[in-house]
Amino acid sequence: MDWKQANLRAAIRLLIAVAFTLAVPLRGAAILQIRVVEGEGAVYAAGSRATRGLTVQVTDETGRPVAGAAVSFRLPDSGPGGTFSGGLKANVVLTGPDGRASIWGMRWNTSPGPVEIRITAKKEEARAGTVTSVYLSDQVIAQEGGSGRFKASHSHKKLLLIGAAIAAAALGGFALSGHRSADSTSGNAPLPPQVGTPTITISPHP
Repeated sequence: MDWKQANLRAAIRLLIAVAFTLAVPLRGAAILQIRVVEGEGAVYAAGSRATRGLTVQVTDETGRPVAGAAVSFRLPDSGPGGTFSGGLKANVVLTGPDGRASIWGMRWNTSPGPVEIRITAKKEEARAGTVTSVYLSDQVIAQEGGSGRFKASHSHKKLLLIGAAIAAAALGGFALSGHRSADSTSGNAPLPPQVGTPTITISPHP
């Protein structure tokens, strides 16, 4: 009986050790959540440099910020896109105590269109990912900060000029009609010509 009890106790200890070993990684593998809090949908001038970029926040399953998570930002390999500092297509930033990580300084290329940026967060065994987009436009005038304002194309400028000419003509016609109305109501206005009764003579044919 003693050896049976000893084997049983050994088996129990082994099961406890295995359960503890399996439980340790599970305890550290929290569920991560990632969301973009700044910069999504921004419009930049093609060929410009973004000094204001993207900011994401990483939280756990309860919504608490996760510090020390490695966040990877990756730009497209072709089409509208650009590079990070050093000419790289990807960059990694660690989250701070507030769970946030920011990236900026992207040098955009000259291809207009949407730029899909893939973002991945990792801490220990937990991972999370998302995709966000910004836009490059050749109809934007670059300003400080890498963003910009839209500029009018040649067709838009032509329409603006035509609209201004029509407005000026309308104002001129309104002023002229007002001047004529004032003349007609004043005492110096010229009288209309008097037309008498016409006389019609019918003579017989010879």
